[in-house]
Amino acid sequence: MGLTLVIANKAYSSWSFRPWILLRHFEIPFEEITIPMARDETRAEMLRYAPTGKCPSLHDGDIAIWDSLAIIEYIAESFPALAIWPKDRAARAHARSLAAEMHAGFTGLRSHLPTVFRRAVKKRELTPEAEADLARIEAAWAQARQRFGAGGSFLFGDFSAADAMFAPVVERLRAYDAPVSADTRAYMETMMALRAWREWESGAQAEPWHIEKYDSI
Repeated sequence: MGLTLVIANKAYSSWSFRPWILLRHFEIPFEEITIPMARDETRAEMLRYAPTGKCPSLHDGDIAIWDSLAIIEYIAESFPALAIWPKDRAARAHARSLAAEMHAGFTGLRSHLPTVFRRAVKKRELTPEAEADLARIEAAWAQARQRFGAGGSFLFGDFSAADAMFAPVVERLRAYDAPVSADTRAYMETMMALRAWREWESGAQAEPWHIEKYDSI
């Protein structure tokens, strides 16, 4: 029995996107189950797979892992030959710190600029909280690139779990035309050129489900 990843809508689920893009990029086979959000039966269906009643969750036989970062750690542990995290100890520590910061923080930006993969690019003025979050994100990306990213185009050179954790932020900055530096824009273009990214984006466009409160932003 292989891996099964249970996700919510590709159009809106930033947390589902994180482990999904990691698995796809590293070509790790998995089955995919989608549970659409905002329906009467959504929570009951999600509770079949995770005690939180939320997506995503990963299933490996009788092992269930919920929460995006926990799933990423399980993937890294299960496939040690793959550079899910940077191999260098200092880079790995830095990457894990950034991933945890993303997991716990940036609520100002996340709430003001929700993920909507179908959104045509249209500027939205930032709140002070979102503006502060963006400044920290740009500084964090620049520091990682300067210290550890010389060997490639991603935060730590090659694509890693840190990039997966920040992937939804890249989409937010694109969709709401956020004011970013040239270096940030270049990193965003690198992320959006990934085959896995384009596959997720195509899937979001093809979904039949719509949530008005997000689509109207």
